[in-house]
Amino acid sequence: MRELPHPATEDIRLPEVMHALSDEVRLELVRRLADGVEGNCTLLSGDIEIHKSTLSHHYRVLREAGVTRTRVDGRDRHIRLNREALDGRFPGLLDSVLHALHA
Repeated sequence: MRELPHPATEDIRLPEVMHALSDEVRLELVRRLADGVEGNCTLLSGDIEIHKSTLSHHYRVLREAGVTRTRVDGRDRHIRLNREALDGRFPGLLDSVLHALHA
């Protein structure tokens, strides 16, 4: 098992996080990860009807912005919210976004 590259907590920047959260598909992925449980990327996005390469792009944008962390186990990729880092850098931001998604 290995993790894909992620920004260090101190390198997570608000403009990149906001850009990552500015897309409906990425917001839906974040909403699905809100329970704190790590999700298999295939199962997590199984009913989202977009091309696989486009979905990979969305996962990469979230990871590179520091919103998610991705662990690779063989051919499987497991994704979780990077809540601790985001809460440390921007307290309340993720909770506000998730609250707005459920409103």
